[in-house]
Amino acid sequence: MKQKTVAVAVAGVILVADLLTKWWALQTLSDGRRMELLGGFVPLTLAFNRGAAFGLSIGNDPRWIFIPITAGAVIFLTALIMTSGPDQRLRSLASALVLGGALGNLYDRVRWDRGVVDFIGPIDLGFMYWPIFNVADMGITVGAILLAIHFWREDVAASREGQATEPSLERSRSG
Repeated sequence: MKQKTVAVAVAGVILVADLLTKWWALQTLSDGRRMELLGGFVPLTLAFNRGAAFGLSIGNDPRWIFIPITAGAVIFLTALIMTSGPDQRLRSLASALVLGGALGNLYDRVRWDRGVVDFIGPIDLGFMYWPIFNVADMGITVGAILLAIHFWREDVAASREGQATEPSLERSRSG
């Protein structure tokens, strides 16, 4: 039970951090002012993303597509957390990170048609350009990577288990 409580707390922390930083960005950067962190490496620029990740857009008001998809994801992620066993801490943590981020961005889509509030970036890494994002996006991205690692590990373990329980070709020929 402790693992599920921690997961709910992690999702809550991501959600609250996202909402507070978006509120701050709206208060501080709404007049077109731009700020810089880390010696200018991380600019802060207010933007509204009506589309999906990285500004991908569908139609004039895509939130009516994204709201039910996100609601479905919230249900799925909650189920992943609630069905995680004691040996699946990574799955539980990763799901919580994605859940907190999904709820943060869902809040923006439900509250207005301006889009999701983004404000960190854009960042020029020299070899690639990273678009403007927010704390929710960080939770979603890190959580998705951790979920992929979890499911990959689970798949490898199941594959090893399957190999260990298969009778060897040698034994089946002699039997």
